[in-house]
Formats: sequence, C-alpha cells, structure tokens
Amino acid sequence: MTGYVYILASQKLGTLYIGVTSDIGRRIWEHRDGLVDGFTKQYDVKMLVYYELFDRIDDAIFRDKQLKKWNRQWKINLIEASNPDWNDLSSTLL
Repeated sequence: MTGYVYILASQKLGTLYIGVTSDIGRRIWEHRDGLVDGFTKQYDVKMLVYYELFDRIDDAIFRDKQLKKWNRQWKINLIEASNPDWNDLSSTLL
C-alpha cells in the first residue's frame, strides 16, 4: 500500500501540521471540511504546502516520525525548496 507524508499550513510561515495517510485526497478533504477534530481544526490549518509519496505506508510512517523531530526552520526550508510561494497544492491532487 502506498503512503503519503504531508505538511499543512495555516498560511505562509504560519502554523504547521505534519501527517501521514494512504489516501491524501480524502485526508486533505477531511481537514478542509473540518471533519477531523483536533489540532488542524482548532488552528485552521488547511493549506497543503508539501507532500511526499512512498511505495510503502511503513516508509511514509517512518518519514513522518523523522520530520516531526525536525526543528521549525528545517521544515520551512523543506517546504520552500519545492514550493517557495507556499501555494496550496491540494488542487493538483483533488
């Protein structure tokens, strides 16, 4: 089963959230429509700014845990390396 690691933001340089899923389209939709109680709903974190695709879900889970240990600046650098304008990438997936 494939897996995705993704980063959501509330706005450019705003609050960040890192997650993992096997169905990124469904998961982003859940975040956007407020169907997921918790951090992203509380802080209005809905903009997909980064994602990685993995052939195996366990590799995605490993990467998720790795990224969550990174400091904030490293995460920002990762986002800006592939998405310097912090565009919402969800339109390319949904």
